[in-house]
Amino acid sequence: MHFPDKETAEEVIDELFQFLFTSPNQRDANEKNMKGQLLQLQSTFEALVFETCSDAEKARVNGEAFFKTLPAIYEALLKDAQAILESDPAAKTLGEVMAAYPGFYATVVYRLSHQICKQGVSLLPRLFSEYAHSRTGIDIHPSAKIGEAFSIDHGTGVVIGETTVIGKNVKIYQGVTLGALNVSKDKARTKRHPTIEDNVVIYSGATILGGDTVIGKGSVIGGNVWLTNSVPAGSVVYHKSEIHVKDNNPFPEPLNFVI
Repeated sequence: MHFPDKETAEEVIDELFQFLFTSPNQRDANEKNMKGQLLQLQSTFEALVFETCSDAEKARVNGEAFFKTLPAIYEALLKDAQAILESDPAAKTLGEVMAAYPGFYATVVYRLSHQICKQGVSLLPRLFSEYAHSRTGIDIHPSAKIGEAFSIDHGTGVVIGETTVIGKNVKIYQGVTLGALNVSKDKARTKRHPTIEDNVVIYSGATILGGDTVIGKGSVIGGNVWLTNSVPAGSVVYHKSEIHVKDNNPFPEPLNFVI
């Protein structure tokens, strides 16, 4: 297998982002130019696929198939952007979400990469997803399955593993890990990562592990929770904070600070 040119792959994903989210006024004014841009993007994409398989016909077929899916991917991404707008009081407009939110950018790259994965193209989806990882600190494996109206707030440190399944209208905050309990290579073809059902919110720092772990619909997972077992629909899982007022007596056990 040959390796696709990494810089070209990064340029393609950014150009696809810009193409999809050009403002309607610019799109109308530059319709002819945008058609030319789309054809050039498809040609470059096919060249990248060719570098992974050395098969010109396979590259052409994959290029055509991928670019035919762009309207559907675009519609899905509009729902993702709307979900962020509706759930984040700091977000004022869809344009702000699309232009400035790292969680949205990472979701765009995920949805594009996931489609390429479904087409059986090797390596290229990982180049795209790792580029988004480097830009945003959000690591979404392109083989993960994520439903519509998905939102990531802040996002830094989010990890979503290869066999994760996420339902509709799920919101995730920074530092969340949806990971595996076992990283043995002999488990590579098994479901190693959790299932998150519809309408779940997972707050910052939560870690949810294991292929048999299911977070039921409508659940709320609090910050810094560690879960390796399923919870039923409508659950609220959190750590209880305890407050002790300091007095002149020594603490019953030492406080361990690391500086």
